[in-house]
This record gives sequence, structure tokens and C-alpha cells, in this order.
Amino acid sequence: MPNFETVVVSTDILILGGGMAACGAAVEAAYWAKKQGLKVTLVDKAAMDRSGAVAMGLSAINQYLGIGQGDNTVEDYVKYVKNDLMGIARDDQVADIARHVDSSVHLFEKWGLPIWTNDEGNYVRGGRWQIMLNGESYKVIVAEAAKNALGTDNIYERVYICEPIMDGDRIAGAVGFSTREEKVYVFKAKAVLAAMGGAVGVFKPRSTGEGLGRSWYPPFSSGSSAYFTMAAGAEMTCQEVRFIPVRFKDAYGPVGAWFLLFKSRATNGFGEEYMVTRREELANWGPYGSVKPIPANLRNYLGMLDVSDGKGPLHMQTAEAIANLAKKYEDDPKAFKKKMKELESEAWEDFLDMTVSQAILWAACNIAPEGEISEIAAAEPYFIGSHSGASGAWVSGPADLAPAEYQRGYTNMTTIKGLFAAGDASGASSHKFSSGSHAEGRIAGKSMVRFVVENNQEPNIDDAKVEELKAKVLKPMAVWEEFSGFTTDPDVNPNYILPKMYMFRLQKMMDEYAGGVVANFTTSKALLDKGLEYLLMLKEDSEKLAARNLHELMRAWENIHRT
Repeated sequence: MPNFETVVVSTDILILGGGMAACGAAVEAAYWAKKQGLKVTLVDKAAMDRSGAVAMGLSAINQYLGIGQGDNTVEDYVKYVKNDLMGIARDDQVADIARHVDSSVHLFEKWGLPIWTNDEGNYVRGGRWQIMLNGESYKVIVAEAAKNALGTDNIYERVYICEPIMDGDRIAGAVGFSTREEKVYVFKAKAVLAAMGGAVGVFKPRSTGEGLGRSWYPPFSSGSSAYFTMAAGAEMTCQEVRFIPVRFKDAYGPVGAWFLLFKSRATNGFGEEYMVTRREELANWGPYGSVKPIPANLRNYLGMLDVSDGKGPLHMQTAEAIANLAKKYEDDPKAFKKKMKELESEAWEDFLDMTVSQAILWAACNIAPEGEISEIAAAEPYFIGSHSGASGAWVSGPADLAPAEYQRGYTNMTTIKGLFAAGDASGASSHKFSSGSHAEGRIAGKSMVRFVVENNQEPNIDDAKVEELKAKVLKPMAVWEEFSGFTTDPDVNPNYILPKMYMFRLQKMMDEYAGGVVANFTTSKALLDKGLEYLLMLKEDSEKLAARNLHELMRAWENIHRT
């Protein structure tokens, strides 16, 4: 096995992750830390420019209140979130993010993000909370600001974080490894932010075979936030909430612009609008079945009922929507042709800004959105704390909004002293999306600086424990070295399991026993009990994960985190 170099990095504030929440934390923490002479360090599994859920870009920002223009209030947004999650949300957390999110959006525009504006200079809305943008480079722009704030010497990219380092009941740092060099990293810190994304790949994706790895949420989000916070001993919340988005089938193209901007209808395979034909079902889910807008999970549920009854596939009526928008120009052939080209361009641009694979699939399937319908389907389940998910670590609420039982002295700190969470890592604060995750990162970043100023003691780290963690990090490579010669086929060996085979086992269990695509998202206590039995066996097998190289070492640890 290679002789790995150990790199020790000491810092005051450690940000784990490189997505929107981490970038927000970097900008804010760097500003306040400079005044206090504190060091801020960021560690990213990937490269910040294209890291996190916004890596491919976005065609809209889904959370912008427009408080300054009188468009909406914080209370409006809290009500919307609680209705959409059918009551499962923390008012204080949602409100805290909502009152700061507009300022993050204004920063994005200042940094160069091209947000659509109308003739009056106001943002073009796709819906009540959404604003449209040309966002292919959204993440690059946000990452550039974070990198400028921190300085390149304080950023470690291509480093996978595996385990927390503890000092009793307090966080003291993290251990990980480089995915490019033979180095183990030991980060020592007084405060740590977990912002390493949600959990994708736990359930079997719809796209298998040559399409394996295509998912709606980024496939590189492997549950590291949840693993890290739980390994540190933090209390979790809303772990039962899993997000199953309905998207354009197979390439997971976004549907928001089609529903909100293009005013498209979704129908079943018989042309019936299931939101109309299944309307009576909503009465069974009061009071949330009667609110406007109808909660996303209920909308998805009605469509899934049609699929269960053999009325699939579901379709987005793209051609009808485009025709309706162009209808008022029909009396002027030249204007009509121009409008149709404009709408066609916007339809393709929606995908090219954020889901290029969907544009490729449309082209491969000879689909022209202005001429025919396109399939939509429910994706496999995800565990995330943003968008319409809610699972993550329990965090302390703001002093001026949260009830006493929801406060631990520092906003966004978990139940572990010095460990903070934001974005997909923090739970019970759904509908953060990209802008809200950035705002929550900023909130956490400032709070971390305050924590370190008021608790500025060097952590007491047990060197023997660090050595133990380093050995644990590299164990898959040691397993491979010891047993690789036992068989001639590396995929078949009684002494180890390779990461991809392990992933297949995990996804099969979750898909069949925990309500995945194959079970049409249904499960039962008996199924869950049997699935848990198998999962415990799989967890035992994780001790025998083997890695032939650094890339497989990362894949092995991704699976450990998912499990």
C-alpha cells in the first residue's frame, strides 16, 4: 500500500463543503473573522466552481421574497413552507432564512449573475417566489466570491472528509484524504460547519445500465453531512422526510419553469389532467389538501395514483403550453412566428442553463417541445435539507425568533458544541433552495465567528485517536492489498467487496424494502423491518470494503456515509 503523507492543518473555523451553503459561510465568516484575527479554512470534496447542487447551473432562483418592493413578507413565506410540508417545519429557522435571503440574491447580482429584469428594471418572476435568470455559470460566480474572501491558501479542494475529530462533547476537527495525492489530512479547528450536501444514491435510480449515475440531485452528494453530524453525536430531525421530485423522465429536467412560466398542464396517458380528475382525493388530506398552492407531495401523489391504476405515462403538455402563450399573436403571422421561436428558445434554454442532459435526451428522442408532449415521472427518493426535503441535523434557532427550547446560544449550532450545520445538512427548514442555502450559510458563518470569539480555546486532541482515524480512513486500501491475490477476478472475492457492488446491494435493499421506484414508493412495517435486518448485515460488510486506488477509496467512503 502507498505510504501516505499526513498533512496537519490548524485553523479557527473549518468549513466542510463547497456548495451554496459553504460559499455563503465562507463570505460571511471571512468578513467577521478578519476583524478578530481568526483563520477560516474551507475543504471541498470537489472543486468549488462546480461543486454542490448548483454545479450545472440553474434557470431560476426559487426563493426571493422581494421584501423591499413589498412583494411578500417573511410571514407569507413561513406560511407557504409550512403548508407545502404539511406542517413539518420550524417557523424560526424558515423565518430566519427568509429575512436574509433577498440580500444574498442582491449579492449574486452584484457579483455578476444575469438575473432577468423587465422594462421597469424589476426582476422577472416565474412564480410568486421565483425569479428567472441565465444561470449556467451561477455556481462559478458564487464560488469566485467565496474564494476571493478566503484566499486560495485557505482552500483545500479534492479532499474527501471521512470522520469528525472530537474533544469530549466538543467538535475538534475532521479527518480525510486527498482524492488526487497520497495524503491524509488532519484538520484541527475550534468550530466546524457541516455543509457537505444531501444523500443521493441511497435508493436505486431510475437510470441504470449506461445511464447509471444520472439523478435529479447530484450523484456526488453521498450523505456525508448526515454521517458526519451523526458520527459526532448530533441530534437529527425530520429523518423520515424524503423528497421524491417529479421531473422530466430519465434526464430529470426541471418542471418548475413549465408549470410556473409556461403555465403547462400535466396529464396522464389518456390526456386526463390528474389534478382535476383526482381532486376529490385532496379532501382526505385536510387542511393541506385545500391550501393554495397544493403541496408538492400531494400533487405528486395524485399523479402516482394514476400510474398505479395503469393510466401512465404522465406527460407535460409542452406543445399546448407554448401554443397558448403564442395564441394572441395568431392574427399577425410574422409576430406569431417570432413569438414561437422565442418560446422555443426559452424552452431549450431552461434545460441548457441547468440540465444539459435533458436537452440531449430531447434531441436523441426527436422531441420538439413546441410540437409534442414529453414524459414526466417521479424520481427516486432523496434525503436533503433544502428544496422540498427537511431531513438533517437539529440546529439552534435565532435568539429573537426561536422559543427557548430551540436555542443553544449560537444560531445554526447543532447539539454538539462547536459543530454547525447549513444547507442540506440542517433539517426542519425546507424550501431553502440555492439562495436560501447561501443565506443560511452566511447566518452560520457569522455565528461560528461569535462562537470562537467567546470560546477561544485550543481543542484537546488525542493523538492516538487521530492515528486510529487515519488507519480507518485507509482501511479499504489495506483490505485490497491483503486479499487482492486470492482470486483471479477482482470482482469476485470472499474477503472483500468493491464499492460499486456494495452500492448495488444498498440500492436494491432500499428500493425494494424502503419504498423505492420498484415498489411505487410504498412500504410497510414488515418491509421496513426486513430491510433494516439486511441493512445491518450490509453495514457489517462495510468493514470489508476494498479500494484499488484513490478514486475507489472515495467511492468506498461514499458508501459508508450512505449506509
